[in-house]
Amino acid sequence: MTAAHESPPRRQVAMVFDLNKCMGCQSCSVACKMLWTRGPGEAHQWWCTTNTMPGRGTPRDWEQMGGGYDGDGNVVLGALPSAEEFGGGWGFNKEEVFYGGKGQSVHLTPTTAEGTPPNWGPNWDEDQGAGEFPNAYYFYLPRICNHCTRPACVEACPSGAMYKRPTDGIVLRDEDRCRGSRRCMQACPYKKIYFNHVRNVAQHCNLCFPRLEQGVAPACARNCPGRLMFVGMLDDKRDPVHRLVHEWKVALPLHAEFGTEPNVFYVPPLSPYRLREDRSIDTETMRIPPAYLESLFGPGVHEALATLRREIERMRAGGSSDLLDTLIAYQWKTLFGPFDKEPAVVDAVREELR
Repeated sequence: MTAAHESPPRRQVAMVFDLNKCMGCQSCSVACKMLWTRGPGEAHQWWCTTNTMPGRGTPRDWEQMGGGYDGDGNVVLGALPSAEEFGGGWGFNKEEVFYGGKGQSVHLTPTTAEGTPPNWGPNWDEDQGAGEFPNAYYFYLPRICNHCTRPACVEACPSGAMYKRPTDGIVLRDEDRCRGSRRCMQACPYKKIYFNHVRNVAQHCNLCFPRLEQGVAPACARNCPGRLMFVGMLDDKRDPVHRLVHEWKVALPLHAEFGTEPNVFYVPPLSPYRLREDRSIDTETMRIPPAYLESLFGPGVHEALATLRREIERMRAGGSSDLLDTLIAYQWKTLFGPFDKEPAVVDAVREELR
């Protein structure tokens, strides 16, 4: 019996990203990068990425690469993304620019590991979006490993290196057992697994489990200035994550049709109304096409957006909304459930115990 089909974990850590608050600042991406992927063979790895939608994302066109499960519950091996499709990990001519004495005749120029100009990167199409003036639109989508309930990567791993931790549902890998087959990369429909060619192992977001074990939220969430990332236990009915997903039903999985039952959820983005040719407001049509949002978050997105608008109108009319108070997150600690400890305090206590 494979790990993917074993008994479900006793608890499940989950996250909710409120896309109405994401401003694409990349603080989450950089915080993750600085903490986890600065070693040999990791230059191109961005375990947390924030892409503009609609967009091709990273790896390029990942939504069409396949993976996950078919209708009969069998693992599907999709495409194996190339280094070019991932992008990133570039070098720059810093010595020439800063110390070459050439003044403004040279500028910083990125090059790939092969010494050629890149043609894609994690944010290559940033802020482009879709639509035409005056109804152009886009929004930002942070993505990490979804730590799925049915992780296709775990089932596809031929060496048994990957597993779902029973205590909290985090998907991890034993790098000592990894043999570099990259079947996990093919099986993951979200393509959030990277390959380290130096160490011959695959690597992915570990949800900052050493921090969680100390009661500290993941680096991406703690460094988000927009307070859009919720972290908590999905099975705790008092936790905001549970309430947003199961009670209010405004937080939805990305591409649920892949069949992996992801545990990262998204509050879909609201948008302005479209403008007619005479610049009057069309109050019946939203600028972000509902059909596009449905293609990402499933048919439940329409009711989720209706609930958000209904609660907004209630507050505008002078009423109150527990849902909106939760999403606003007046106090930062309300975002993190049992993981609200300060990293500095935890470090200080550990130093005292030494």
